[in-house]
Amino acid sequence: MNAVVDRNPGKKGRKFNDFLTYEDKTFNQYYLLPFRFIALNPRREILVNEIGDFLIVDKGTAEKIILKQLDSLADYELYNDLIANFFISKDKIPVLIDVLATRYRTKKSFLDHFTALHIFVITLRCEHTCHYCQVSRVSEDKNSFDMSKRHIDKGIELMMQSPNPHVTMEFQGGEALLAFDHIKYGVEKAKLAALTHNKEITFVICTNLAPITTEMLLYCKENSILISTSLDGPEFIHNKNRHKKGNDSHQLALKGIKLTREILGNDRVSALLTTSALSLDFPNEIVDEYFKLNFGSMFLRPISPFGFATRNEKKNKYNTDRFIEFYKKGLNRIINYNLNGSSFREDYATILLKKILTPFPVGYVDLQSPAGMINNVIVFNYDGKIYASDEARMLAEMSDFTFQLGHLDTSTYNEIFYSDLAVDITEAGINESLPGCSDCAFQTYCGADPVLCHSTQGNMYGHRPTNVFCQKNMAIIKHLFELMDSDPKILKLFNNWVRGN
Repeated sequence: MNAVVDRNPGKKGRKFNDFLTYEDKTFNQYYLLPFRFIALNPRREILVNEIGDFLIVDKGTAEKIILKQLDSLADYELYNDLIANFFISKDKIPVLIDVLATRYRTKKSFLDHFTALHIFVITLRCEHTCHYCQVSRVSEDKNSFDMSKRHIDKGIELMMQSPNPHVTMEFQGGEALLAFDHIKYGVEKAKLAALTHNKEITFVICTNLAPITTEMLLYCKENSILISTSLDGPEFIHNKNRHKKGNDSHQLALKGIKLTREILGNDRVSALLTTSALSLDFPNEIVDEYFKLNFGSMFLRPISPFGFATRNEKKNKYNTDRFIEFYKKGLNRIINYNLNGSSFREDYATILLKKILTPFPVGYVDLQSPAGMINNVIVFNYDGKIYASDEARMLAEMSDFTFQLGHLDTSTYNEIFYSDLAVDITEAGINESLPGCSDCAFQTYCGADPVLCHSTQGNMYGHRPTNVFCQKNMAIIKHLFELMDSDPKILKLFNNWVRGN
C-alpha cells in the first residue's frame, strides 16, 4: 500500500487521497468488516461474514449498513447483532479480532494434518453392469485387472508418509469383494506398518454386497472394517439402475445389509444413492425405502458426469433444475418424517448445515476450499496410477489423464504431493480467489471442484454462471436458508441434525 500513498500532501496532481480522507466523521460512526450478501426472496436477504456467521434480514439492510445509515439507537437490536457477529465494528480494529482469527483457523483446520483418505482401487472386476457406472468395469474372471500386491505395498508405504496421524484405507472397485484376498493382504500389511509409524487406520470396503459372505463379515468384524454399499431405492428403480444377470441386485443388497447388521452392528453399514433420470420421478418412494430399512440418514446425490456414465445420456443426463426439484421434494419428505417424531437426516444438507450453524470444518472433500483432492484424498488405481481424486480416476477411464499425479512404481511422495500439477490443481480449487466465488455470499459454505470444471467446461477454473456445481450448491444452500427463515421448527430440527440431538 505504501506505493500508492502520497508522501507529499501539498503537491498538486496527486492521484490518491490519504487514508484519513475516508474516515467517517458522523455520529453513527462504525467500521465495516468483510461480509457478503444475497437476496433470498423479494422480502429478505442474507448477510454472511468471513467465518460463516449469518444474519437473515429485511431487503435493503445491506445497502443501509454499507452507506453508514445504521443508527445505533434507532436500529439498536440489528446494530448490536452486527457488532456481536463481526459484520461491523466500533473500532478500526475490533477488540475481539483474536477471537475472529481463532474461529477462521478453526474453519480451516481440516488442512492441519493433510491427506487422510487413501482409496485403493483393488480390482476393476464387477458382476454388475450398471448403466451409470463411472468406471470401465470388466467381467469378474479377468484377474489381470486386480491391483498387484507390489502396488498395494507401495500404496501403504505412501499412506504411512502422510503427516496425518489418522488415515483411512478405503477399498473400491469394480466390486471390491471379488478381490477379497487382496483386501485381507492390504489390511494385514497396513496394520503392521501402522504400528511402526504410530498411526490409527480406519478401514472401509465399498461393495454392492452381492458377493458378501458370513466369513467375509467375520473378518470385517475382527478388523473393525466398515461397509459402504449402494442402494438406489425400491426394487423397480434399483434393478433398473444396477443391472445384474438374474435381475436380483436389490434382493442381494437387502440380504447383504441384513447380514452385515447382524454381524457388525447397525451402525457399521451405510448406503449411498445415485440419482438416475428414472430416479427423478420418485423422490418420495426412494426416501421411504431408506426410512423403511431403518437407515438413520440418506444422501440425495446426483449422478457424476464422468466415465462410463456419460455413454448413456438418455438414462444418465439431466439438467440441474430437475435434480434440484427432486432434492427439494426428497428433503421435504425427510423433514416431514422428523416433524412426525422420527429421527432421519439428509446427509448433504447436514454437511452444509454443519458449515452454516457451527464453527467447525467438515471432512467432505467437495465442500472444502482449498478443494479436498490431494490434501484430503488420494487414489491408487488398480494399475498403479495415482490420481487426485476418485472423480479424476473416473476421468482417466475416458482416456483423460489430466489429473494423474504419478505412478506407484516410480513416483516419490514429494513428486506426487508437491508437483507443479498438484500446485496447479490446488490453485484452481481455492474458491476465495475464483471469479464468481470470491464475492459470493455462500463462499464460506461451498467449495470448488477443478475436476468437474475441467470435465464439463474445459478448464480447471470453470465459469460460475454456467457451472453445474455452482448451480446445484447455490440452489440447495439458498433453499436451506429459506426453510430456516420460514419455520422455527425447521431451524430447531436442522440444529439437531448437526449437533446429533
